[in-house]
Amino acid sequence: MFSRNITRVVKYGIYGSVAIGGTVSALKFQDEDYNSLAIVRITRTALTAVEIGRTYQSMLYSKEWDRTSQEYIEVKSQAHRIGAEKLLELCKANKGVYIKVGQHVGALDYLLPNEYVTTMRILHKNAPQNTVEELYKVIEEDLKQKPSELFDEFDPEPLGTASLAQVHRAKLKDGNTVAVKVQHHFVRKNINMDLRWMEFIITTMSKVFPDFQMQWLVEETKKNIAKELDFLQEGKNAERVASLFSHYKWLKVPKIFWDYSSERVLVMEYVVGGLVNDAKYIDEHKINRFDLCAKLGDLYSHMIFISGFVHSDPHPGNILVKQDPGEKEVTVFLLDHGLYAQLTDKFRYHYSKLWLSILSRDREEMRIHSEVLGIRKELYGLFACMVTGRPWDSIMKGIQNTKPTLEEKSTFQNELPNFLHYVTQCLEHVDRQALLVLKTNDLIRSIEYALGTQDRMCGFRVMTKCCMQSIYQLEYKNSNSMIRRQFLNLKYGWSLLLLLLYGFYLNLIDKSV
Repeated sequence: MFSRNITRVVKYGIYGSVAIGGTVSALKFQDEDYNSLAIVRITRTALTAVEIGRTYQSMLYSKEWDRTSQEYIEVKSQAHRIGAEKLLELCKANKGVYIKVGQHVGALDYLLPNEYVTTMRILHKNAPQNTVEELYKVIEEDLKQKPSELFDEFDPEPLGTASLAQVHRAKLKDGNTVAVKVQHHFVRKNINMDLRWMEFIITTMSKVFPDFQMQWLVEETKKNIAKELDFLQEGKNAERVASLFSHYKWLKVPKIFWDYSSERVLVMEYVVGGLVNDAKYIDEHKINRFDLCAKLGDLYSHMIFISGFVHSDPHPGNILVKQDPGEKEVTVFLLDHGLYAQLTDKFRYHYSKLWLSILSRDREEMRIHSEVLGIRKELYGLFACMVTGRPWDSIMKGIQNTKPTLEEKSTFQNELPNFLHYVTQCLEHVDRQALLVLKTNDLIRSIEYALGTQDRMCGFRVMTKCCMQSIYQLEYKNSNSMIRRQFLNLKYGWSLLLLLLYGFYLNLIDKSV
């Protein structure tokens, strides 16, 4: 059966790509570089799918295994590692959307095999880059001026390169030092073809490997890519989030220079800092790790549960931190505002209810609110584990009572592949808004583990408070009864009092340790 599936991949992937890609390339050959040719990109994609398939066939599917044996676990990990390396090579060669999908995979800690996550994570900071001449061409086309007429200086070395653009330090004629984000010249002309063929390959591979149901990833990319390609919208998102959280004096969002910006060029205030997960930088600059994690937990909890306006590309490269000598608290710079989600009231209500049911260990409430979010009733326990990043045993003991450890994380990640088929079912059917929230949860957890603050659960209390506030506000808004509203006021006030007392209790425990 597996061999027949592989044969179909070869037949329809390679031969089909040559036929279709050849036609396209014949029309475009004269004005496109080698890597932009349709036949090259399509054939490369199909060949990679076949190679990954053959890897799994030769290493895993060609014999019967005892799936509990150490040998099987080691061979499966090797197969995942080889498959991930081949996928990384494809993403770096085809660039654009492929890099974007690869970055999504690299952000799905806990939800995909660790070999794929760690391998693809390199794309967050080491994506392939374009030449300065190619960037200058985009700038001149969009701003109708030569770069030399706009900038006194333009550093040829990029500050960072991502899937859709790269960023360079420059100095405007008025003396302002800025960061210039320029879209890759090839992205728009290849976008539709790349999405169609990536969808074809992932659909084919999901039939060959039923455990890997990743169609949702392409669907999300297709839905969001147009927003990310409009840098003017990114500028508006930056200004909106800066306004929403203007009372957070420690949070800075780089200013936008609108006179120098377009759909493909975005000029922003230049900021300097260390990566949020760089423990060495944080210690050298005497930044309080626990205070930093608490601030991030506060920010993202308010985004998810209160405002509903959520930064949807959360990874450590988009958060810088800085604390100069003499400053009392850290400054957090939030970067890359190309993609935001506006969560619906319904989603925020049921997601908040789900979290509180997890905290209270109420299985029936977990099941009810998971179902509303699109999860099959028999998978509510797995979904609770995905949301919290904690094993079911820890959830049943009370995640507020059991501190996460590196050993628990390792156990969780080692056991997750055994349930991969069910994990991908959850990702396929869950409310799409939850996918962005799961990525944000993973970001916070990965930062906590990188800084060694996971056992303090820094953002736990503020997240609980935000859940309570979200539920209270939405129930109050939808209530027409004065008596009901008074009851909700009393209930909310009592809940906050209990949370405050619990906070005092935890502080006493911490001081006594």
